[in-house]
Amino acid sequence: MKDFEILDTSTYEQQLTVKTSRLTAEFKNLFNVPAPEIFTSDPIHYRMRAKFCIYLEGDTVRYYMVDTSDQNKRKAFLKQFPTASVLINRLMPVIAELISGNAELTRKFFEINFLTTLSGEALITLLYHRKLDEVWIEAARNLLKQLRERFPDNVINIIGRALKQKILLDTDCVYETLTVNGRKYRYQQVENSFTQPNAHVSEKMLTWVQDNTRGLSDTDLLELYCGNGNFSIALSGNFRKILATEISKTSVESAQINIAMNNVTNLKIIRLSAEEFTEALNKKREFNRLKNNNVNLDDYSCRAVLVDPPRAGLDPDTIDLLKRYEIIIYISCNPVTLMDNLKSLTETHDISRFAFFDQFPYTEEHIESGVILTRKPQ
Repeated sequence: MKDFEILDTSTYEQQLTVKTSRLTAEFKNLFNVPAPEIFTSDPIHYRMRAKFCIYLEGDTVRYYMVDTSDQNKRKAFLKQFPTASVLINRLMPVIAELISGNAELTRKFFEINFLTTLSGEALITLLYHRKLDEVWIEAARNLLKQLRERFPDNVINIIGRALKQKILLDTDCVYETLTVNGRKYRYQQVENSFTQPNAHVSEKMLTWVQDNTRGLSDTDLLELYCGNGNFSIALSGNFRKILATEISKTSVESAQINIAMNNVTNLKIIRLSAEEFTEALNKKREFNRLKNNNVNLDDYSCRAVLVDPPRAGLDPDTIDLLKRYEIIIYISCNPVTLMDNLKSLTETHDISRFAFFDQFPYTEEHIESGVILTRKPQ
């Protein structure tokens, strides 16, 4: 067992240059792409989420991560985690101190998850290999009370999780504030649902897409894989109307809350997968979810489509759907599947803008990409 090594932030620019140079060469080898715009991350305290395994040394709580670079997968212990947000680093020693020695809170405690925001909120999930009861709830409420006393300027909440159990002491979400071109947008983020981990880079992504879709106020936008409305809400001022789809029920519910919080009136988000939307658009199937939300697809005239798919990328039917639109905005967390999808999309569209967003510093492969494609002249 060893202590976690302190992050060497002096290597950040060099690592980013190596990563983006290699990826740029790979894209240029396959496609006619412009020079990429490169958006950096903060070199430290950039992750709003983190999860740690728990090791009990006697009655003392210690955080660890498995050292995947070590053949024996040794435990790497840590008291701080410099890639995580400042708030996570402030909370870590206090939580360890308050839980250590508490028999009810330490019994079969195996993992802790943090979700924090730039706006100063924190949701802490404690995970157990046992059933949680009223005694645990009382101990957890006392822990929450002490945390709120220690952090009076922050909004702190706790969740308990065990097999088939999720216990809320208050709420299961945080509220983030992202600033895009000087305007603040509020987003509900729910525990265990997808959110961008690097909030400052997320702001840069939203700004880039917003800047590159100006001048389209006479048309509508379709967004697939919209999550909690992250992009749609920030783009609502650039389009006449927006129709967005998302398969996750939790994310759709958050999106509806976010639409109301941001006073957006020209956006509708429907719980449909990309495949289901394609069937609806092709009139192969009718969906009550469209009818119940008073959505008639014939009322939309979309010249642009935005996709932010999971790492697996787009299926062939969705790619064919995208080809119908004049402008395609593709946000990708996986350069490999992006390249594969672009082989088909560039049959009908040219790449006009290209960007890398360093959501995941100090990694060799992981980076967020942004591509804007426009239909080739007929």
